[in-house]
Amino acid sequence: MKSSFIGKVEKAKRYAQEPQRVTFSGFAAEFRGENSTHQVSYANEKWHCTCRFFAQWGTCSHIMALQQVMASMLPQEALASPEELKG
Repeated sequence: MKSSFIGKVEKAKRYAQEPQRVTFSGFAAEFRGENSTHQVSYANEKWHCTCRFFAQWGTCSHIMALQQVMASMLPQEALASPEELKG
């Protein structure tokens, strides 16, 4: 049993080096911004953030930062700006 566990640990290390294997379909996160903490989520192919800027623009620095950090693990539609999705 110990050798099978060691094999799983080794496999996990290989997987961790290949983040493109993972695609998030939804998640929620707490983002500690400069002025406040915001709740950011992605579900049903849509982003949401509790900051004021998101309410007006449909995106914000919190979402853009997560798009950059998680780029290889997000579906294409999660990487598009609101304007790109309308077009």
